[in-house]
Amino acid sequence: MSLIAVFDIGKTNAKLTVTTRSGAVLLETRTLNHVVQTGRYPHADVDGLWAWLCQTLQSFSDRLAITQFVTTTHGATAALIGDGELVFPVMDYEWGIEDEALYANERPSFQETCSPKLPAGLNLGRQIAWLANTQPEAFAQVTSILMYPQYWAWRLTGHAVSEVTSLGCHTDLWTPSTGDFSSLVAKKGWRHLFPPLVSANTVVGTVLPTVALETGLAAHCEVIAGIHDSNASLLPYLSASSKGESLTVLSSGTWLIMANIGGDVSCIEESADMLANVSAYGQAIACARFMGGREFAEIAGQSLSPCAEADISRLISESIFALPAFAETGGPFMGKSGKITTDRVLSAEEKYALATLYLVCVTHYCLQKLGSQGRHVIEGGLAGNPFFAALLAGLDSSRRVYCSDDLAGTTGGALLLCQTDNIPIKQLREIVPTLSDAIQAYYDVWLESALAH
Repeated sequence: MSLIAVFDIGKTNAKLTVTTRSGAVLLETRTLNHVVQTGRYPHADVDGLWAWLCQTLQSFSDRLAITQFVTTTHGATAALIGDGELVFPVMDYEWGIEDEALYANERPSFQETCSPKLPAGLNLGRQIAWLANTQPEAFAQVTSILMYPQYWAWRLTGHAVSEVTSLGCHTDLWTPSTGDFSSLVAKKGWRHLFPPLVSANTVVGTVLPTVALETGLAAHCEVIAGIHDSNASLLPYLSASSKGESLTVLSSGTWLIMANIGGDVSCIEESADMLANVSAYGQAIACARFMGGREFAEIAGQSLSPCAEADISRLISESIFALPAFAETGGPFMGKSGKITTDRVLSAEEKYALATLYLVCVTHYCLQKLGSQGRHVIEGGLAGNPFFAALLAGLDSSRRVYCSDDLAGTTGGALLLCQTDNIPIKQLREIVPTLSDAIQAYYDVWLESALAH
């Protein structure tokens, strides 16, 4: 039996899934994605992830039947390689880089890259420029700049490649209109550091003999180039744009990213953290986003207790709001401090309800800015929220909302890269709107308060 392994590295968790070529899951296990706080700056624990991956594969009884391996990861992350190893630790993009004035003079315009100015290291070009400017002798040892999915492909095979979905993810490194590197790359003289560009589904090579020993993978196991996680979620739906259908995919995890496939890219606003991501096929896709998973957790608290409709209705009737923002990074309300407009103690169920209402309001605000119409498909964790989709549908009578039964759209999308043609089409559940009048009135007051807050 021929099996496929998908290594899915999110900002919060990392997951390994092993499936048959028809998509049947045989193994699914996860670990926390730790950030190492020691050293000059916080960085990804790549050696810890590697050890966990090797141990997990070794414990999987059918590992020798894995014939293909593919990685999908969060964006804004790169590995700088020299002499067969990391020259620098892989920077955590949430670290606050203090180079505002210098990088402001170096980065390309929003009009060129469709990449908004973001805080911390969310513009990957800023991370690389900081390393080059502050540690020039070490930077001179760099021979390859690898996007994060391709770092793992390199670590497995020893072959270095580049791929467009991670290059085009608010990095300042890519120009979507020309399909080429940006003026920043030319200005800094980095072009030769980026390996050859390949498609996300390219077979980079087979696993190294040393990797085969560490993991138990067969020496003939092929490694696929890999893909940015939100773009992996889009893969099953990209054909919609060629058919002229209006379709927006909401990929939810630590981030909630809304991608309007086939929409007008000219709508994006830098100040609202809107951008053009680049699909696996090289097309620019208008997107809006905020840290929905992070903010939900901040509002709902550690003890998650799913709410009932009565909890939602009570908060609406009492005009209790969560006003943005509850994460310091990204989103249309970046820079504002989160506030809950009540002094009474909320139950765990009410906190869950309030977090749901908050995400519905911010999402609707972003979708209106995107000008999205027609079908809206919710992927990832929010597809399992009992009220998010129905309330979102209730805010716009023309909006048709669906939930994917696959709560891990990134993994499923990455699986499609492995040249499989018999994976079942995802089942989509159409959602019936709920509390339409009440949620519309609630949103109007929330928006006025959010903008004034």
